[in-house]
Amino acid sequence: MNFRIAAFATCLSAILIAGGAAAEISDGVVKIGVLTDMSSLYSDGTGKGSLVAAQMAAEDFGGKVRGYPIEVIGGDHQNKPDVASNLARHWYDTEKVDAIADAVTSSIALAVQSVTREKNKVLLISGAGTSDLTGKACSPNGIHWTYDTYAQSNVSASEMVKRGGDTWFFISADYAFGEALQRDAADIVVRSGGKVLGNVRHPLNTNDFSSFLIQAQSSGAKIIALANAGSDASNAIKQAHEFGLTKGGNQQLLALLLGITDSKALGLELGQGLIVTEGFYWDLNDETRAFAKRFYDRVGRMPTMFQAGVYSSVAHYLKAVDAAGTDEAGAVIAKMKELPVNDFFAKGGFIRDDGRMVHDMYLLQMKTPAESKSPWDLYKVLAIVPGPKAYRPLSESECPLVKK
Repeated sequence: MNFRIAAFATCLSAILIAGGAAAEISDGVVKIGVLTDMSSLYSDGTGKGSLVAAQMAAEDFGGKVRGYPIEVIGGDHQNKPDVASNLARHWYDTEKVDAIADAVTSSIALAVQSVTREKNKVLLISGAGTSDLTGKACSPNGIHWTYDTYAQSNVSASEMVKRGGDTWFFISADYAFGEALQRDAADIVVRSGGKVLGNVRHPLNTNDFSSFLIQAQSSGAKIIALANAGSDASNAIKQAHEFGLTKGGNQQLLALLLGITDSKALGLELGQGLIVTEGFYWDLNDETRAFAKRFYDRVGRMPTMFQAGVYSSVAHYLKAVDAAGTDEAGAVIAKMKELPVNDFFAKGGFIRDDGRMVHDMYLLQMKTPAESKSPWDLYKVLAIVPGPKAYRPLSESECPLVKK
């Protein structure tokens, strides 16, 4: 009889332990979905490279968390918020995805952040830029990792006004990202003592910028600022040179967001002297170069800041799951905010109450062809701006999660 009781107790204990373990890591797997642009204008800077970056982070972690496998899947949102939202819901409800990474394009990230909050999962934003993601549209389930429109604008605009570029005209993409980038940059220009003389908006994926460039040229502004990204920015820069917009020396072109793949495609002949702001550059130090070499061997190009940010955010997420002992969103995010970020992407990085990961930003200038020593040797570093100075102060945040 005692033997039977002991045997029953042993079996019951085993069941309880198994049940507890299953509760720690839901469905017995830590699953990450990379929701990105696989087929459109941002695919070179994110796309397959973002998926590979997440896979590398999982592999470097050992492929398991607390003995449970890590699975990474990818999906194409086609730059359509409804497609992104539906895919996110499917991933959360059917595929049992625990966290979504990248979410390039601001309108996509805003939509997916809403779904993520509803489903109580985790969103690791790398490719999207609007500062509203940690402002008025902030979420306890979203972490904004790589950059935002405020930091891009703050570093670029304040530096250019200091250099005498005190009148600005904006050519902006007509969606959430372009609007936020222009808004944040214009605010910094005015605060720095400059003036905004005008702006014009263009549709996403525009091929002909001639009418927009004529308006910018006619404004007489010293700085023609491109509040767009991807092929839109590249096309505008190429056509500006064809128009001879900057030949007289009275007007200078500035790209508020130009990824390294775009700069490479543009070439140093057209891009030399162009000033850009980045959250990461592959040739900063030995650690960034080591990661870049591994990435290059798999993808065939150097990593963009978005792709490096995907790696860093996924790696930090996995550390937090391990430290928390669970993949439950609230516990993981709390642990992510508690742990410092120290990797090749950021040193001394930290996540604020509004979900903003604060790290250094870099003011870069495209080299001349004579200065470049290799095909991807594109930039020289003009300034390193500490994270707390680059990003919007928490005291100015519109995020309802922030205690005033």
